[in-house]
This record gives sequence, structure tokens and C-alpha cells, in this order.
Amino acid sequence: MSDKLKVGILGATGMVGQRFISLLDNHPWFEVVTLAASSRSEGQRYEDAVGDRWKIEKPMPERVKDIKVMNVKDVEKVASTVDFLFSAVDMTKEEIRAIEEEYAKTETPVVSNNSAHRWTADVPMVIPEINCDHFEIIEAQKKRLGTKRGFIAVKPNCSIQSYVPAIEAWKEFEPYECVVTTYQAISGAGKDFNSWPEMVENIIPYIGGVLESRFSMVIRRLLLSNSERILPRNSLSRNWKAIEDSHRRKSFLWHRSSSSSTLKRMTDHR
Repeated sequence: MSDKLKVGILGATGMVGQRFISLLDNHPWFEVVTLAASSRSEGQRYEDAVGDRWKIEKPMPERVKDIKVMNVKDVEKVASTVDFLFSAVDMTKEEIRAIEEEYAKTETPVVSNNSAHRWTADVPMVIPEINCDHFEIIEAQKKRLGTKRGFIAVKPNCSIQSYVPAIEAWKEFEPYECVVTTYQAISGAGKDFNSWPEMVENIIPYIGGVLESRFSMVIRRLLLSNSERILPRNSLSRNWKAIEDSHRRKSFLWHRSSSSSTLKRMTDHR
């Protein structure tokens, strides 16, 4: 009998769900036993449900091809098969918040790739190397949900998680301004060059949906211990670039050293 944790993936047929499957293949800790998606895929073999929409460079793992896809809305049925869940469902934010809480209330931990709960006060948004102590808020969340084991935890968005560790490392130098430009791979939009041929050798110099104030709030939430002092001024611009995978970014961080008032600049890529 396997000692691995049995995990399920919500939204398994989408691009993020596929990425979860690829990353978890032959994982030493986790075994993917359940795949859930919309009612359109319910009852189908995973390979048939995905069809020609497999987007990952690695071939679909053999061990998931014959798994019968479950309906993501059959919460009790899906939850009964796993120890915990990864969530990548494609719904409205309100629907995501509701269904992830439903799963948590079945005493099933939910680790979410979605943004819907990033602003829920008792849901930890964690980069473990920086703010693992934020997991302590889970106890308050479990009291609200009335659970003993079930909870939700989320990750920050893909661009922010790449440069906040650098900001954290520079905190002792009193950073006061950050300017970030991201050049985002089209996989972040759930696309590849076959489905978005207009992006070949192209760049779109603006991505909507993230206000600068929200960018500030995310950084401050991750660096909560110094939330008012760290980076009172910052700016973000995001661009789609003709890259299929792996976002690029350029970061400028100004700070006041304790030994010098000279303005310093840090740049980093990828």
C-alpha cells in the first residue's frame, strides 16, 4: 500500500490542471488519484476529456490517462477519495470562493492556484521562504468554517512570487521604492502559439486586471511584519510577450543603506 498522500486536482482538464498533473507525476510525496472538471468531461477517461488540448511539453503521464473524470460540483463524492486537493477551477471568483469553501468544509485541505481567496482575511497567501508563519491564521479560518482539518491556502500570482523573495532579502537596507515590468509568457493566459498565432513575434504592452494599488497590497501582505514601512511607493506594468513558458521581469529597487545615502538600484531578470 502506498504511503503517499492521495491528492485530487480540481479543474484538471485546463492548462493549470495539466501543469499540476505534469509536476506531480512520480512525485515522492503525492499520488494523483482523482481528477475533477466540469460536467462536460464527467465520466470520460481523462485522455478522452482532454483530447487534443494537452498543452504541456511533456507527454500526458500514462497513469492518469484512464482515470475517469469526476464532476467538480460533486463535492462530497470528490472529497471522499482524497487526502487533500489542488484547485485550478475555471469559474467566476464568487463561484471559486464558494466551491473551495465547500470542499474545505468536508474536512479536506485545499491548496489553490486561483486568485479568488487571495483577499480573504483568514486565508494564508504564502511564499514559504518568506512568510510561513502566516499559516497560523488557518486556526482562525477553521473556526469560521467550523472545521477540524479542512482549510484553504493560496499562492500569490506568478509574477509577484518571483521578485518578492529578493525584496525580502533587501529589507535591512530600507527599500522605499520598487518599479517592476513583467514580460509574461502566453501560458499565463492559458494559451500556446497554436491557439494564439497573433502572438508570434509580437508583444502586447498592457495587461489589464491588476491595479497598482492591488500590487502594493499583495507585497505588503506578504511582507506583513513591516507592512507600513516597506515600499511605500511602487509601480507595476505588465506585458504579454512572445514566450510560451516562463515569465520574464525587470525589477528596480531603490533603498537607503544604513551606511550611505547613495541611491542604489537592483535589477533582476526571469
